[in-house]
Amino acid sequence: MMAVAGTGPLVGVVAALGAALSWTLASSIWRTLSTSLSAIQLNALKNGLATLLLLPVLLALPWRDQSASIALLLLSGVVGISLGDSFYLAALRRLGTRRTLTVEALAPLLASVGGLWLMGEPVSGSAWLGAAMVTAAVVLVASQAGGSPGGGLPASPRSRLWGLACSLMAVVCGLIGAGLSRAVLAGGDLAPLQTSAIRLLGGLVLLLPWCGSALRRGRRAGAGQRRWLQVGLATFLGTNLGILLQQVVFQQLAVGPGVTLLSTAPVMALAVAHREGDAPRREGVLASLLSVTGVALALR
Repeated sequence: MMAVAGTGPLVGVVAALGAALSWTLASSIWRTLSTSLSAIQLNALKNGLATLLLLPVLLALPWRDQSASIALLLLSGVVGISLGDSFYLAALRRLGTRRTLTVEALAPLLASVGGLWLMGEPVSGSAWLGAAMVTAAVVLVASQAGGSPGGGLPASPRSRLWGLACSLMAVVCGLIGAGLSRAVLAGGDLAPLQTSAIRLLGGLVLLLPWCGSALRRGRRAGAGQRRWLQVGLATFLGTNLGILLQQVVFQQLAVGPGVTLLSTAPVMALAVAHREGDAPRREGVLASLLSVTGVALALR
């Protein structure tokens, strides 16, 4: 799939696996968090907290010298974080961590198909085989019934279809955001930590109207210290650390191989499925393995 030669690519590989693990753990926390907030309010809250943590980085940015790059990264945050993460959180509530991350494995496949359509890049036979495997994985995910009521996974087919639609929209938004980030990191002077902060700021701008309502609703609900600790941990793992590692990936690796490695999350999600009351059957395990094998073949 790619040659890991030299320190740079190795750093990118380790960062990608670390990001996938961070997102899997954060997704599991968000999925099991008891809250009355909507997906967009939850997204606003986590991005507000994450941006606040990186405020010193934002204050020290070379705004005038890098205005064009910063504008692209702000747009990347609007599309990939404001829209993409809101769709992702909505899917997470309807499908659970394992199912949502399995559908997210379509990202490398869509990136390859997009390259064929938009840039005329050839697609090999193994890539089409990979496409078939990922499609089969998504069909398996879509056809699985929800878990037990105690696990909180919906049994409604309509709810699962809406969850799948949200997950696919999250994939598209994430790919656009990734492409914009890669364009800046490949040819600019900004460090991954700086680009992470800018993307989070861009994501927050569109979500500002929901930040206040999320905080007020949380206070009215009397959220305890344990719940706020869960929100803080999930924000740090999935937003601060996850996006920082993702930016390292796109600095060191091309979008295709980078997104492929980031898509190992479905297999990692098998380890947290029981925590959500979502014990995967053989079909679920097969879907996760098919998705990862498929994206690997699609980008050989």
